[in-house]
Amino acid sequence: MGDRLLRVAAVGDLHCTRTSHGHLRSLFARISESADLLLLAGDLTDGGHPEEAQVLVDELTSLRVPAVGVLGNHDYEAGQQDEIRNIVTAAGITVLDGEAHEVRGITVAGVKGFAGGFGHGALGPWGEPIIKQFVQEAVSEALKLESALARVRTRQSVALLHYSPIQQTVEGEPPEIYPFVGSSRLEEPLGRYPVTLVFHGHAHRGRLEGTTAKNVPVYNVSLPLLARTFPDRPPFRVVELSVGVDGRAPLEYTHGYE
Repeated sequence: MGDRLLRVAAVGDLHCTRTSHGHLRSLFARISESADLLLLAGDLTDGGHPEEAQVLVDELTSLRVPAVGVLGNHDYEAGQQDEIRNIVTAAGITVLDGEAHEVRGITVAGVKGFAGGFGHGALGPWGEPIIKQFVQEAVSEALKLESALARVRTRQSVALLHYSPIQQTVEGEPPEIYPFVGSSRLEEPLGRYPVTLVFHGHAHRGRLEGTTAKNVPVYNVSLPLLARTFPDRPPFRVVELSVGVDGRAPLEYTHGYE
């Protein structure tokens, strides 16, 4: 059986507010024309309020392809993340938190992730109990990602995060905040399981691309970053995945254009 190409669009950090009516519909309509699947890399809302999630759902009426997402830190801001998830899920968007979801021949393994820093600069679990609790949250998110990746059964799989698993794609942010935009603990499960590519958001002034230590492509799809870098193009990223054939690398479109 021959392979087919699946066009996967990704964007994060929509930061939808109560006043975002009409601001995102054209973006979702353009994604529908350019892709077969949309991945949302967290911070769907700006203040974590259910009213913002409802505005986003109204904007999503122009979307004509399946969508899978994760929540971001802004979605947790008001402590109403469960209600936000319910509102978005009721609109037909699959929201992942340590699950693997198969759609259109690929599997998306999704988790919010957490902070903590990278490499030798990563925060260690010692000292005060509150520090140990902080580190344990990063470890727990990494374990969620590992659990999701362990359930992948398709040849092509995408890891969808909000926080970055590598330092490369956050470079451009002030170095002082590197520990707060990602964690190399999230990279560990990406090296233990076969992953085609990774999408994340959160780092609004980071870099567009990087790779893990095992050469897995990592794409920063933060909407502010894409909009600032390519002001003449719609702010989303599209890659092509070959579905049904082993060993094909993803072929990238040019930032939202076919």
